[in-house]
Amino acid sequence: MKQLAARRTAEMAAMFMIGDGVAGLVQPHRHTTLWQERALGAEWTVRPFVGRPGRRRLYAVAQIAAGLWLASRMHA
Repeated sequence: MKQLAARRTAEMAAMFMIGDGVAGLVQPHRHTTLWQERALGAEWTVRPFVGRPGRRRLYAVAQIAAGLWLASRMHA
């Protein structure tokens, strides 16, 4: 049962990474601005990307790659 929960958690993390990466790749300014203020502590995570869409896109590609790698490691 614990293994199933761990696999599901890893799968959800992979899907989050891929989705967040796609949003950051396609619309880096909008995605960064969304999390820039009053984001329950997440503000510090977007600080390096404010005003730097190229940096956000590069990070997005890394997120997508990591998410795909993680998802590929999941087995039924």
